[in-house]
Amino acid sequence: MQHRRPPQVSGALGVSPAELAAGLARFNEAPSATAEAALLECCGSRRWAHRMAAHRPFPDLASLLAASDEAGYDLAPEDIREALDAEPAPLLHHDAPRAAHLALQAAHAAYESRFGHSFVICLDPCPPSQAADQVLAGIRVRLTHEVDEERAVTADELRRLARSRLVELVTEGW
Repeated sequence: MQHRRPPQVSGALGVSPAELAAGLARFNEAPSATAEAALLECCGSRRWAHRMAAHRPFPDLASLLAASDEAGYDLAPEDIREALDAEPAPLLHHDAPRAAHLALQAAHAAYESRFGHSFVICLDPCPPSQAADQVLAGIRVRLTHEVDEERAVTADELRRLARSRLVELVTEGW
């Protein structure tokens, strides 16, 4: 589950400014239902996806990401629950040692038991070789959080994931 951190400059994304503008234009011009379906892949809250689709057109990537953050901050607890329910658990590569898979399964189970939802983490800018360690370390640290603190951290991770996925959407998905 590797995601890039959205850089400030389109060239740093590996696409030219013209390619970024074209991807954003295709996103802005897509039918509402198509845009909402794509947005649900970025954040599983229907309210967030509907709001983002309704606020199109976005003049640039910075405006798109700012709108994403704003919509994310406005999510009610049931919207966050819906987004969490749509999130896949961070997994290891199938070639990882069995002990690592078991440790991750146990950590996920402990987290879900404590907080009542799946663990989410944005792995920007973590290299794939360090993802398993980052996920396990993240779960261990976050298991020490109080419920309210973890709720805030989880919402922030969902916003970070949405931002990364939006960058991918407009640079690769359209």
